[in-house]
Amino acid sequence: MLSNLDVITHWNKAIEYTRSRSPASFEQWFSSIQFDQLDEGVLRLTARDGFVRDWVKAHFLPDLLTQLDKLLGQPGAQGIRVQWSINSDLENPVCAAKVSRTIPPPPPTSRPVERLASVPPSRPPALTVNLNPKYTFSNFVVGPSNELAHAAALASAGGGGPRYNPLFIAGGTGLGKTHLMHAIAHKVLEGRPVARIVYVSAEHFTNEFIEALQHHKMDDFRTRYRTDCDLLLLDDIQFLAGREQTQEEFFHTFNALHDADKPIIVTSDKYPQQLQRMPERLVSRFTSGLVADIQVPQLETRVAIVKKKAYLEGIKLDDEVAVLLAQNVQSNVRELEGALIRLAAKSSLTGRPIDQEFTLSELAKAAPAQRDIMSVEDIQRAVCGHFRLSNAELLSKDRHKSIAFARQVAMYLCRQRLKCSFPELGRAFGNRDHTTVMSAVRRVEALRAKDPQVNAHLEAIEQRLAASEE
Repeated sequence: MLSNLDVITHWNKAIEYTRSRSPASFEQWFSSIQFDQLDEGVLRLTARDGFVRDWVKAHFLPDLLTQLDKLLGQPGAQGIRVQWSINSDLENPVCAAKVSRTIPPPPPTSRPVERLASVPPSRPPALTVNLNPKYTFSNFVVGPSNELAHAAALASAGGGGPRYNPLFIAGGTGLGKTHLMHAIAHKVLEGRPVARIVYVSAEHFTNEFIEALQHHKMDDFRTRYRTDCDLLLLDDIQFLAGREQTQEEFFHTFNALHDADKPIIVTSDKYPQQLQRMPERLVSRFTSGLVADIQVPQLETRVAIVKKKAYLEGIKLDDEVAVLLAQNVQSNVRELEGALIRLAAKSSLTGRPIDQEFTLSELAKAAPAQRDIMSVEDIQRAVCGHFRLSNAELLSKDRHKSIAFARQVAMYLCRQRLKCSFPELGRAFGNRDHTTVMSAVRRVEALRAKDPQVNAHLEAIEQRLAASEE
């Protein structure tokens, strides 16, 4: 039987381990989580609301429980069970909220448009923005892979240049979309402290919409998003796919804000035209402003990102080690920053300096062995990663426009880089006829010569492949 002191010690160790894997995100979410008790294999936690609970369960709980199981010696099926409670008033959250800006109501005025003074106390807070203080424009490293998105985001925040409305930021996981969203909010609040900003994920928007329907509070919901909103920031719009009622509500919200010339910034892991189960009228509105993409950063940008992160976290890092990290972690910025934090944590625990020998040793333990020769499977994997598809979808008979295009790109790259015969490629892509492969290669060749967006896709995938060969 463990004493209370032992339990608290193990809990704190598990929390620090989980924090080290993604410090900024951890502190943002665990400021809304409270540890209540760990007793007889049951971990009791309280979340501020159901949305926070579900997010932490999906993104943090597996690592946290694995570490606790190791510390307590309870592996496998006999591991820890979790019991959740919901309470909007947490007495002792795991982390203190980094930034919680409650936007004050505007000063009294005789103009009839001022509504905030008459809002009933029971109404859910609509004008509270929780921002990560490190996610600012000054901390965002700009390079060729993200300079358009950065410039467009800065303009949307009033930093100069033409403002596009809506601004649609597309890019893979961990490349900086959320950083830019927070930076926009920071910049707007610097210039207009009373600006009414709503920043939510598509999942949260959906949950609020469902709750408003269930409790007959649609008027409050629409006032929050259409009237009492000067700037709407919506993350991960792809999660609205297939949710017809939510899409309908967002469509009207979009129109109301756009007609009032209020900025709308949306992010997604796909381009608007690649969003599946999304109505055409919404897709057309997303493309009516500016679509700015963020690609995987090149080596020089990755080095700058590592050095900036080290500076912000107070980690002493030599240039040689920064280059070494950037060469070995190429997939996305979040993984790159996570590798740095893990390295710093291990250095602190062992007392070893972060030099090249130590870094190579730790990277070798974490990284899987890489093959020297590129194959058809490597190119298929790179294409799937770029277009956010599974390998099964790529090789399937599905003729959906986005899947068919990704398949044609993969065939083209295999032909160009590996010099495979058309029959060989046909067999590698689901036993297709060689004439299908010939047609795909020719089509992509033609599009590459005249379509800048297709050329951008190909260059991004080729950068992925080149990075994997380093």
